[in-house]
Amino acid sequence: MEIWSDVVCPWCYLGKRRFERALAGFEHRDQVEVTFRSFELDPGAPREPQPKAALIAAKYGISEAEFAANEERLTQLAAAEGLEYHLDGGVIGNTFDAHRVLHLARERGLQDAVAERLFRAYFTERRSVFGEESLVELAAESGLDADEVRRVLADGAYADEVRADIDEARALGANGVPFFVFDRRYGVSGAQSTETFAAALDKAYQDAEPLPK
Repeated sequence: MEIWSDVVCPWCYLGKRRFERALAGFEHRDQVEVTFRSFELDPGAPREPQPKAALIAAKYGISEAEFAANEERLTQLAAAEGLEYHLDGGVIGNTFDAHRVLHLARERGLQDAVAERLFRAYFTERRSVFGEESLVELAAESGLDADEVRRVLADGAYADEVRADIDEARALGANGVPFFVFDRRYGVSGAQSTETFAAALDKAYQDAEPLPK
C-alpha cells in the first residue's frame, strides 16, 4: 500500500484518517504494509514561510474570502473524522526537507509516526513543518534521533529519493494528492470515503489471493 501525499495538504490528512478507518476494519490488515511517498503540491514554494491565504488564493484565482470558506468546509469535514483543524492565519512554505525526513523515518521504521506528527503539527497546532529546527524537534518527538535528522537536513540526504517518488507519481498518472495505490494494481485519487477504501482493499486482496473455487 503506497500513499502519495504532502504534509501541508489538508485533504491528505483527511484521506489518511479515512484510509486508516478502512484498514482497521479490514480482515487481512496484518498483511498490509503502508508506505508514504513524496509529492510536492508546490515545488516552487518559498523556503521562508509566507502567509498562506494570499498565496493560495492567488494560485487558484479565487478571493481570500472564497479561500476562507473553503478552509471552513475542510475544518468541518476533518472534524467529522475526529481531526481538529486550525487553518486560519496559517503559513505555507517548501516541503522538500520534510519529505527527506520522512524517507529517513521510513528507514527507521517510524514513517507513520513522523507523518502523523507533521500533519498534526501543521493542521492542529499551527506549527511550522518547514525550518530545520522545527523539523528536528517534531521528528525527535516521533522517535527519531535529533542529531541524525540534523545531519540528513544538512547534507542533502534522500533528495534523490524524494524526486524519484514525485516522478513515479507522475508516471502513474497522479496530478495531485492524496493518491493511494493498492498493491500496484489499483489507484484511488483523493480523500475518498472509508467505504471506497474498504472496497479497494478487498478488491486488491482478492486479486492477489484468489478465493479457492
